[in-house]
Amino acid sequence: MSTVAAERELLFGSTARALRPRALKVTDTGFPKAADEVRIAFHPRALSAQTRASLEGIAGARIEPTDEGEDGERGTLSCSRERLETAAEQLAEARVLLGAVRCLAPPPERPRLMGVVNVTPDSFSDGGRYLNPERAVERGLRLEGEGADLLDVGGESTRPGAQPVSAEHELERVLPVVEGLASRCGVRISVDTTKADVARACLDAGAEVINDVSAGRADPGMLPLVAERGCEYIAMHMRGEPRSMQRAPRYVDPVAEVCEFLRDRVAACLQVGVELQRMTLDPGIGFGKRLRHNLELLRRLPELRSLGRPLCLGVSRKSFIAHATGELRGDDWEGNRPTGTDDRLAGSAAAVCLSVLGGAEILRVHDVAQMGEAVAVAVGVNRRDTPRNRRED
Repeated sequence: MSTVAAERELLFGSTARALRPRALKVTDTGFPKAADEVRIAFHPRALSAQTRASLEGIAGARIEPTDEGEDGERGTLSCSRERLETAAEQLAEARVLLGAVRCLAPPPERPRLMGVVNVTPDSFSDGGRYLNPERAVERGLRLEGEGADLLDVGGESTRPGAQPVSAEHELERVLPVVEGLASRCGVRISVDTTKADVARACLDAGAEVINDVSAGRADPGMLPLVAERGCEYIAMHMRGEPRSMQRAPRYVDPVAEVCEFLRDRVAACLQVGVELQRMTLDPGIGFGKRLRHNLELLRRLPELRSLGRPLCLGVSRKSFIAHATGELRGDDWEGNRPTGTDDRLAGSAAAVCLSVLGGAEILRVHDVAQMGEAVAVAVGVNRRDTPRNRRED
């Protein structure tokens, strides 16, 4: 079995989907890494009595229930990494739990910045400002000059309360922009769409990434298209749809539930032939989530890395920032104002830094130059070894 196939089975196979493991903590003991203490959340009910006894038989291991699930189905395993690795030699379930721990590798040295190019009249951040294709292309080129590694072109607003548009109308907006950028810019182009027809036309025009807020649920043709074309695919968590997603969303544990949703969507992608190494996952900050849910996701972002796929975070200018500062009242979840959202810059920078420290690999931002500075500071904090050739103040 190839390395990719082994990883696919370990993290997204039937055993992994039953156990749903998330690495909660790896405590450095000061000894070789194998002696580290690990704590893993999972579903103990997925274990047979014999398998549970084998895990509990690991010296020093503890399986304890948690209050994360309404039905008490979630629990945690705490033990030494060394002994878990020994158990994994014989026990498939132990291998799956260990796989979640091994995904907590060091974050990337520098996340990629994805510059936002909205071609919509009703986007929450800059609606109508770049509706003209020429202005949108100029916007993309400017973001590239500021340091964007990717450009994300969107022709349908997904802000809370947004109304859908037809594929034909969306293509009228985005296709000239994708064609213009593909002929003039030197970075990869992403298209923010849930529609297979839009994705196909934009891939033909030079786009290389599909950023799908529905994770393939909105259009049954999307995942087969991604598999056929072999493009990079970003699958996002969203509860409900843009028109209704902020109407009293509820979670028992938002991190566990988002992680479980994304695991299932990766499995759906794999089932139709999407390559594992082409997938990036987005927890969907602001999509069907209230302030406390968004902050909990940012605080516990490393747990989502248990899925072993790169994480994309879109925190820029979002309304949760205004809720955190008290600028918006608690029942205002559309968060739109006639003056726009440019004044959420400082809050966006703080959220970007948290995303970097949590291990995000792609950051979708409106203000590339400013967020690039924030990323540089956060990367410096994350870096364990200061390069020898750097002169310190």
